[in-house]
Amino acid sequence: MELHDVWFVLIAVLWTGYFFLEGFDFGVGILTRLLARDRPERRVLINTIGPVWDGNEVWLLTAGGATFAAFPEWYATLFSGFYLPLLVILVCLIVRGVAFEYRAKRPEENWQRNWETAIFWTSLVPAFLWGVAFGNIVHGVKIDRNFEYVGSLLDLLNPYALLGGLVTLTLFTFHGAVFTALKTVGDIRVRARKLALKVGLVTAVVALAFLLWTQAHSGDGKSLVALVVGVAALVAALVANQAGREGWSFALSGVTIVAAVAMLFLSLFPNVMPSTLEGDWSLTVTNASSSPYTLKIMTWCAAVATPLVLLYQGWTYWVFRKRIGTQHIADAAH
Repeated sequence: MELHDVWFVLIAVLWTGYFFLEGFDFGVGILTRLLARDRPERRVLINTIGPVWDGNEVWLLTAGGATFAAFPEWYATLFSGFYLPLLVILVCLIVRGVAFEYRAKRPEENWQRNWETAIFWTSLVPAFLWGVAFGNIVHGVKIDRNFEYVGSLLDLLNPYALLGGLVTLTLFTFHGAVFTALKTVGDIRVRARKLALKVGLVTAVVALAFLLWTQAHSGDGKSLVALVVGVAALVAALVANQAGREGWSFALSGVTIVAAVAMLFLSLFPNVMPSTLEGDWSLTVTNASSSPYTLKIMTWCAAVATPLVLLYQGWTYWVFRKRIGTQHIADAAH
């Protein structure tokens, strides 16, 4: 296997990790409006992800940096062609981080309610737009002979990409609901399981339609295996959720995300951005990659740094592993 193939796999792993972790992160943010009934319950939801949300975003920074260094042509075409939607995602992530930090800085109800509203919208919008972006990457966009995107913003809002946005939005919300059930106690835990069932059924329908469309468009035997694994894991997650096995349900919803992202990258390879204008103008792992020397240095750096990051992040989740409820919110006790 060539180094550019290795880095294609590593970038796929980074995006998989990001969607697995930030997926429930976004889902919990969305549930602050769909599940929480009052301010203490919203505080419970925010506190379940409070210690980990910023660490989850490290995977996005690493995926973007790895793409820039390993596949500069891919990075240039992607970030110039998808400039507006990616800018919206960036602004949402900035506002979202500020909302988490500033929400409790003042006691006024309007102040806290406005930041909580910001958390909801800045969780929902990126959850949708990431699906739109990856839908376009897999399905192909208008790239000319100079490897430049020549389409418009409306070209990115095609039916396949919009369906992909609905998949990530519903899947992340389901992932967040089962995470909430895993991390909370009391009535909110019960309601989270009930909501997870409803959202999970909707997710199953839209995800199956999207994955079958992907398979028909650019799939092969390997992507078909990933499709079957993803659908089976989602069904099993719903069953585990109904049985009150939150740990298994969360793990299986995570497997669903892993399998879905794996299917997208398997369908994409060896392309990194297909051209809908001419097949020879597509960006591939070969014509979009950096020099072998650059990839070699990156491989050594990744081999040293990645285990350290994984150990530290795993330790963080272990420290904050306990369930919480409204009784743990200081104001709710008085």
